[in-house]
Amino acid sequence: MTWDQMWALMGPATQETFQMVGVSAVVTVLLGLPLGVLLVLTDKGGLLANRAVNKAIGFVVNIARSVPFIILMIALISFTRWLVGTSIGWQAATVPLTIGAIPFFARLVETSVREVDRGLIEAVQSMGGSTWTIVRKTLLREALPGIVASVTTTVITLISYSAMAGTVGGGGLGTLAVNYGYQRFETAFMWVIVAELVILVTAVQLIGDFAVQRLAHRGRTGGRTRLLGRTPTTPDKDPVAS
Repeated sequence: MTWDQMWALMGPATQETFQMVGVSAVVTVLLGLPLGVLLVLTDKGGLLANRAVNKAIGFVVNIARSVPFIILMIALISFTRWLVGTSIGWQAATVPLTIGAIPFFARLVETSVREVDRGLIEAVQSMGGSTWTIVRKTLLREALPGIVASVTTTVITLISYSAMAGTVGGGGLGTLAVNYGYQRFETAFMWVIVAELVILVTAVQLIGDFAVQRLAHRGRTGGRTRLLGRTPTTPDKDPVAS
């Protein structure tokens, strides 16, 4: 296979990978973020403490996380076909990708939110802050660097899962690797695909790390002060020192 033939195949496959990972990542964040926060709120000592609800959500999340992705794809074939009208292609692959990533991301969010200083939460409560205000202006804002890091980890996981989806006709770079690298013994082509996946993962990690560093720096320069509705003040000049 010539290089021209490789590039002609890799262009559409790369676009499909971006599409399935992008759609899955957006839906995962939209559903996994509130789920992770709810796990914290309903836990013992939480703002909405409810043992039954917390155990039920935790049980479902743990079950979903324990199923290997390749088995999850096969188990969801009928549901995927009912939902999107087909069981092959990148559109179909987004269904198991999303279902597999939501509980994973929710647990990462839960860990990040739990690290928020309890004293800060109590301070906002003492000023009459509602549960929604505490979640929006305290928990999410303080946990934002950790949440962004969780999004980065989840996107990287989705990229690896998307390649795995190629084994069942999920489209994208994974399908190329199976159809040409494995079935047609185009070893060089397979290594080109591997190199592209490594580049994609590295790029996502670098962007995520940069975003986390910027957010963490912003948090160290007055984020908590703004959170309580105050503005930083410059200490009065020491008259003795003058």
